[in-house]
Amino acid sequence: MAEKLYLRETVIVEGRYDRIKLGECIASPIIETGGFRVFKDKEKQHLIRAIAERRGILVMTDVDSAGFVIRNFLRGIVPEKQLYHAYIPTVEGKEKRKAESSKEGILGVEGIDRDRLIESIRNSGAHIIAEESERNAEERLLPFGVGGSHGITKADFFDYGLTGFENSAAYRVEILSSLGLPKYLTTNAMISALNCLFTKDEFEEYLKQLNRDK
Repeated sequence: MAEKLYLRETVIVEGRYDRIKLGECIASPIIETGGFRVFKDKEKQHLIRAIAERRGILVMTDVDSAGFVIRNFLRGIVPEKQLYHAYIPTVEGKEKRKAESSKEGILGVEGIDRDRLIESIRNSGAHIIAEESERNAEERLLPFGVGGSHGITKADFFDYGLTGFENSAAYRVEILSSLGLPKYLTTNAMISALNCLFTKDEFEEYLKQLNRDK
């Protein structure tokens, strides 16, 4: 089993294929900007700021002009001390899934090999919590529930009434609204976001407080 990096920071990439590729290298939460859509998505910006304050953000965009525009935008909404930057190497070529190369003729994150991606993360200054197989990491108590059994899981969501019940969807929206997070997050995305913001014990205490305040 290939080893993965477990980071303290949450990683931001531009799109789905970047997230899939980077998921081969790290086991930490990954957020997509949706390309330039993040510029107008106030809820996504709020999510990014909330996670940055709690955990820190590692930005890994393409090295083309669009990637640097997105990177500079993130610099404007996240304090510098909460932000880390991973720069992939400039490599000419075309991603396998694309019919044509990009306008600038260079590979994006999805086209860079695993070793170079890991090297760029190491050079970013981001905090590597662990570097080991997922099986070994699951036996460890890692901060924010990263990779371990102590984080918030789908099974926990059922126990909390957040899935599997008639009012579960409304309950999830209520929690997302109370946190100022995007209301359209999928269950998996919500779990990832919560694991960035809380330990499992902290989230359970938050739920208790939320229910008391009703």
